[in-house]
Amino acid sequence: MGIFSAIMGKIFPPKNKPAPAAAAPSAAAPAAPPPPPAPVDVEAVLTALAASKGGGGNWRTSIVDLLKMLDLDSSLNARKELAGELGVNAGPHGSAEQNLALIKAVWKALAENGGVVPASLRD
Repeated sequence: MGIFSAIMGKIFPPKNKPAPAAAAPSAAAPAAPPPPPAPVDVEAVLTALAASKGGGGNWRTSIVDLLKMLDLDSSLNARKELAGELGVNAGPHGSAEQNLALIKAVWKALAENGGVVPASLRD
């Protein structure tokens, strides 16, 4: 599992597991498709998590603080891996330039994967 998948796993609710079947569906009644997942308000989820952890640092603009708040590896190697996953090639690894590009790429990718991310985080 990649770093971005781990980020999504901490923010998005687990996918609905199918309920155990009480009886086999009849041939006359086709199974209904599951409803699409509701969009996730990423900022609300992270704000609540930050409050539960006493603030969460500067998670809105710092990739390191976001990863720490999510209890994920924030090391240089982890950020290098995340940069590779998201195609971020800004500045040398570990530089402020790359870290800023990474946090913006995370917000963008979360929005592309069903998250509601305010423009204030994406820009």
